[in-house]
Amino acid sequence: MCGISRTVIISCAGMGSRLGFGCTKALVEVEGKSLLARHLELLTGEEDVRVVVGYQSERVMEEARRYRSDVNFVFNHRYRETKTGVSVSLAAQGARDYVLTLDGDILVHPQDMEKVLSCGHEFVSGGIPASDDPWMLQTFEENSREFVSAFSKEVGAYEWNGITQMASDKMQHGTGHVFQMAEPYLPLPFLELRTREIDTANDYERAVRWVKNGFLS
Repeated sequence: MCGISRTVIISCAGMGSRLGFGCTKALVEVEGKSLLARHLELLTGEEDVRVVVGYQSERVMEEARRYRSDVNFVFNHRYRETKTGVSVSLAAQGARDYVLTLDGDILVHPQDMEKVLSCGHEFVSGGIPASDDPWMLQTFEENSREFVSAFSKEVGAYEWNGITQMASDKMQHGTGHVFQMAEPYLPLPFLELRTREIDTANDYERAVRWVKNGFLS
């Protein structure tokens, strides 16, 4: 852990309708363990963890409490009509100096989560494209460091994964997606992570194979 003052926000309010499993994606199990559980197991050293709930909120809260009793829950009552930016902005009220955002529909390589939690500055992260319908990151190098310059639906070397760390005052007023909250502050340092987003049935099958294979590509 890097010792910065940080609030971790996990967005779990959505309905997961594209996946078609009948539950919010944070409750989807991969190899016998929910995506939310996998997040919480990797966040044991973080003191301020907030889970945004909406659809199936009672089930999500019950699942979270199985893994830690001190999770703070934030309700997005407009989950049917809003996107993750709204969830993050609701949970960012009264946050610590930095906000780290995680989507409830993503798997993060355990070693790479250590890299995330040891980072003491702002960043936008992504990785090798691996999902059916990705948003892409455009990057450039300067002084031997890589920076994110833009988000794109068509062009980019990396897939945006929903994980970013920003000063909390920049995350207070989201209306769309999380990346739209970060866009006004680009360029930002890039952090490459191995992740798998689960948005479709094909994504889910790839994620299961990834975990079964020990998180190897």
